[in-house]
Parts: sequence; structure tokens; C-alpha cells
Amino acid sequence: MSQVFDVDHVLARLTLEEKASLTSGSDFWHTQAVERAGVPAVMVADGPHGLRKPADDGDQLDLGDSVPATCFPTAAALGSSWDVDLLTRVGEALGRETRANDVSVLLGPGVNIKRTPLCGRNFEYVSEDPVVAGALAAAIVRGIQSQGVGTSLKHYAANNQETDRMRVSAEVDERTLREIYLPAFERVVTTAQPWTVMCSYNKVNGTYASEHHELLTAILRDEWAFEGLVVSDWGAVHDRVPALAAGLDLQMPSAGTRPDDQVVAAVRDGSLDEAVLDVAARRVLRLVAQSLPALATQDTYDVDAHHALARDAAAAGSVLLKNEGGLLPLASTEGVAVIGEFARTPRYQGAGSSQVRPTRLDAPLDALRAAGADVPFAAGFTVAGGPAGSDDELLAEAVSVAREAGTVVVFLGLPGPDESEGYDRPRLGLPENQVALLRAVATVNPRVVVVLANGSAVSVSGWHDLAPAILETWLSGQAGGSAVADLLLGVRVPSGKLTETLPHRIEDTPAFGNFPGEGGVVRYGEGVLVGYRWYDTRAMDVAYPFGHGLSYTTFAYDSITASAAGTDVTVRATITNTGPVAGAEVVQVYVRDPEASVQRPTRELKAFTKVLLEPGESREVSFDLVARDLSYWHPGLHRWVVEGGEFVVEVGASSRDLRGSVSLTVEGEPLWGELTPMSTVAEWFAHPVGGPLLRAALVPPADTPPLDDTMQAMILQMPAKVIADFGLSGFDRDVLDTLVTKAAAG
Repeated sequence: MSQVFDVDHVLARLTLEEKASLTSGSDFWHTQAVERAGVPAVMVADGPHGLRKPADDGDQLDLGDSVPATCFPTAAALGSSWDVDLLTRVGEALGRETRANDVSVLLGPGVNIKRTPLCGRNFEYVSEDPVVAGALAAAIVRGIQSQGVGTSLKHYAANNQETDRMRVSAEVDERTLREIYLPAFERVVTTAQPWTVMCSYNKVNGTYASEHHELLTAILRDEWAFEGLVVSDWGAVHDRVPALAAGLDLQMPSAGTRPDDQVVAAVRDGSLDEAVLDVAARRVLRLVAQSLPALATQDTYDVDAHHALARDAAAAGSVLLKNEGGLLPLASTEGVAVIGEFARTPRYQGAGSSQVRPTRLDAPLDALRAAGADVPFAAGFTVAGGPAGSDDELLAEAVSVAREAGTVVVFLGLPGPDESEGYDRPRLGLPENQVALLRAVATVNPRVVVVLANGSAVSVSGWHDLAPAILETWLSGQAGGSAVADLLLGVRVPSGKLTETLPHRIEDTPAFGNFPGEGGVVRYGEGVLVGYRWYDTRAMDVAYPFGHGLSYTTFAYDSITASAAGTDVTVRATITNTGPVAGAEVVQVYVRDPEASVQRPTRELKAFTKVLLEPGESREVSFDLVARDLSYWHPGLHRWVVEGGEFVVEVGASSRDLRGSVSLTVEGEPLWGELTPMSTVAEWFAHPVGGPLLRAALVPPADTPPLDDTMQAMILQMPAKVIADFGLSGFDRDVLDTLVTKAAAG
């Protein structure tokens, strides 16, 4: 296949009908070919934690019939590693497998924010925080695309639930959209330039994402300078004509010839400018041109090396939540019993379009037995959870095994059907049969280690005190079984940190009462207080905070400093490994604005790094924050602004384990804006020009008694127009209009 492909020359040769056809897939996985003009079809395939390519390349959606590929940990687990370098390497491996299978674009990663732990697709998403999601997804994109194949950043935007996902309107205010739900997309686009961005199914403030000009063109292209192609999620286009006008380039999958005919008719009747169609067709042709060099080679990949990388990633993304009395690591498997069906039948990935057919699968029980003695095992429960009493025999067997053991490792988690694309989770907690098993085991043996397998946050509050040690492994991919054995036995040292808060109850969560919506609308009533921003600002008790994660060693933070030069802030800290073994610490930098004029969270993550230290080793880490890290989105000015004054920089090991803080003063910018008759007296008084003018105009006669505090406070909240309409002291509308003019003139 020739690698020479002149996009502009090809475009000039195409007929109107051929250009229209290029804006649709030819089947479920391929772009449209135009053989007459030498345009081949290229293939895209599902991701994002492993390639899901249909076994026959055909036009089908069989989620179980795909070529073998490495099933890496899902985004929930990869995110918990907080390791940019690791995710780059995982991306490179994903790119090699994509290229080796003649696929041009891997559909991922997903960077939607975990607004609620009940979103059925949270296992595919990185974090409740946009800084973590953006930094780690950008690393994956750079890694994949370094191999000559593309990515599809998804799902753009405000796709934070699966319930009614194809129709629901996410009603989200401008500031919240800009501060919470768009920054991860922005960071990936501006730093990694994914080949494609995938628009979501849902509406955003009443307009389908596929037809949303502000999202697809004004923000994505004009503001962020996105250079690639916008593709629809599969079935997200309802009318390709307005979608093209809004900035969509490619409708997937094929919907037959009718949309093509509608585009052609719209161009011919003048309702769609042919130049708009040309832009979209050119972007599709550019994607083809980008794809051809990789398709011209015959590549392979090292299956064993990729499995080993998956094992590294699974270990790095596991989070040691609790370890009372140093129960972990286990000295050996001698005297250890394993209980829980998930140890034998691992839950390692989610359901839906990201379901990978692994090249192999490591079960935790096999890995532990391979490490030493023939570890006793009891299933303890059925994964499906039958009617009351159906697990009694299994439970009795587990209790008998636990009673004879020195230490019991209990594998618990969410059943596969609980977490999937297409619908949301039914509950926050573990199934009742599993909790009953844990209670029974803990009654006869207090040395209990719980290993969790789930794709998103679960409540631990009902059973937390029963287990001295808890290890959260998420959905850890095909090598997760070996990785968990490594962690339990101390071959690897835990270093993962939570990228989502673990709440006590679903009633405590930010979106409770505003999820999943009703009548086709979901209101984002919590605003910018999402995740830890909600819990920390409200000083709510949680099971485990954002950023939390223990190790088999300990770390000290010293010499924490922060200095400002204008709106640039340099933060430094010295981290020392004060424990007995080498380990990695995730150093987190938070910023808060104690006296903001708008509601801001108590603290917001702005930077992080992961540092590996030998016992006794110290290292200085530094972070450079810029104006954006201090800013909030000003809805009136429609841009980011820095409000001058005091800021506090906090450095710590989680959002609630802060090891030091520095207060500094930052010179901001004037934010008073334009004064109008409806501006309040307080807004007038805060204005450097309008304040003195209004104060002079409102001077009362000398014999007027002073206003009490209550009346003064009331007047400050009144629009100036209302005061003028009262006609007090000669201050009327004519006078006010004059003041408005003078204030505008400066």
C-alpha cells in the first residue's frame, strides 16, 4: 500500500456524493473507501485498556468475539497509580497491539469525571478530579500515538451516567462545565493532540453533543486548537446536516445511504455550505493519510512482555486502604487460607464495548499457590448471589477453613453485571452474601485481609472494622492475580492512591438527589463541588479520602516552601523514605483561596508527582504553578480570572493528609466589570471609578440621622436603579444614567 497520499489532490477529485459518503462509516468499524480516487477504508476498534477487534473484521458487535489482546488494568486502576511514565509505557504497548492488528484508531481513553460512584462506566474513567484525569490520559495518548496509530478521546462532554445516556440533557452551568468537566479534555487536546475526539450521546444544556457548535467548534477547535477529527459515539448522530455544521466530521457506524443523501440535498438547496462538507471530508482524508504508514508494515508484539507490563501496572494501581498492626505483607503463604470465589474466578475487567479477550489470565489463587504452599481455598459465596440460604453450605465450608488458618485472605467485589456500559450501578455496597461471609469468617479468625475487585468506589463502612487490612485492586486486568500475590507477599510495595473518594453512604455523595435525573434532564446541582471538593468543603466524614493510599514504608515531608512571582508560583518540598523498604510516594499539591468572591472548593488539586525512594533516601520535588492554577472561570467575563489576594498552597499525601502549607499573596486582576443601573450598591462601591461617584451622589443632608447596620446592609444589596426610583436626596434616574456613563468612561 502506497504511503503517498495527497489529501488536497484527492479531495479535489471527489464528487459531492463521494465527499458526503466520507462523513459516514462504511460499516461498524471502517471508514468509507472511494476506490475510484484511491481512498482506502481504515479500521477503528474499541479500547481503551486493551484492543477489542472483532475476530473477523466484520460488521458486527459481538462483545465476546474478538482477537486475543493484552487486557491491561482498567482506567480506574491505571489512574490509581498516579504514574505518568507507567501510563506512557502502557500506551506504547496498546499502540503496538493496535498497529499489529492493522487497526488505525483505538477508541479511548475516556476522561469523563466520576460525578457519582454509581455511574456504570466509571471503571473506564480515571478520576473524580480533572487534573489527574487529564495528565494520565495525555500520557496514554502520547504512548499510543508514538506507534503510528491514533486515539479517540471520549466521551465529549458531560457524559457522567449511563441511565438514558442517549437522550438525557446534562444541565450544567458554564463555570462548572469549564472547571470540572472540560479541563481533562482540554489538557489532552492541547498537550497530546489525539487523532480524534469522540462526541458523547447526551445533550448538553438541551443540545445533542453531536450538534453542539460551541463544544465541537468554538471550544474544541477555535480555543484549544484541536487539529484532528471529531467522530460520533456509535449511534450519537440524529441528523448529520446540523452535526456537520456544528463541527462533527464522521458519523459512526454506517446508517445507510439516507444521511448521505440528506447531506447532498442540503448542499444543493443551499442549507449547508459545501465548504463545510469539504472541511469534514478533508479531515477524514487526513486521518486516512495518517494511518497509511503503519498499515504498510507488518508488525508484531511481545505477548509475554506486555503481560509483564500489565502485571506491573496492576500492582502500581492497587491501593492499600488499611493495614492495622502491619498485617501485610505476609511472611509467606504458610498458614494462609484463601476464601472468595473471585480468587479462583477473577473479576478483572468491566462489561460492554471495552471487554477484551485476554491473551492469558492469572487467577490470584493460582499465583499464591505458585508462591509456596498448597493454600487452602473455599469459595464462600456464589458470585451471582442466589436466594436467601443458597450460600449457607459454602459459608460453612469457608468458616471451617478460616478457623484452621493463621491468616485469611478474603477476595470480595462487585459482580460483573453490576458494572457495565449502558446502565448504572444498582448499589454502592457489596452484595449481602459477601458481607455475611466476611462477618462469619471474622468471627472465627481476626487476622483477615480483604482484597477488593471492583471498577469504582464501594462502601466499606458496614464491614470495615472486621478486617485489619484492606487492599483495593479495582479491575486489574489479565495479570492482576499475579500482581495481588506480589503485593500480599511483599514482592512489590503498594504505592497506589485513590483517585476517587470512598464515601460512607450514597446519600453523602455530591450528586445525590440530582442523579440520574428525571423527564430527560439531569441537573448538575452540586456545581463545582464534585468529589473531594464536596466532601472537604462540607467537612464531611468519609471512609477514605481522595489521594489516600498506604505503603509498607513511610514518608516524611520537610522544607515545604512556595514563592510567587506575579501569578507564577514555585512549590518545593523534600520527601524522605523513613521506613525499611524502597517505595514510591505520590506528592500532591493543593491550592485554596480563603476569601474568594465566588464559591470555591476548600482545596483543589493542581499538581502531583510520584517519587521512588530507597530507605533513608531524600529528594526535593518542585512544581511550577501558573495563573490558570489559581484561577476560576468567570461566567460574566467568559474567561479564566485570577482574583488577587491571599492563596494557600498545601502539600500532602491526600486531600486530608496535608503535611505543610504556605500562605502567599498574589496580585490578581480587576474583576469589577461593567456597571449598569441594575448593578447593586455593593458592586458600585467595589468599583474603583463608580464607587466614589455613587458615594458622592448618595451623601444625605446634614440633619439626616445615620442609618443603622441593618439598613446599610439592606441597601448594599439593592440595585442602584431601585435607590434612584425612590428619589431620595436628589438621586434619580437621570443622575444614575450620568454616573453609568462616567463610570464606563473611566
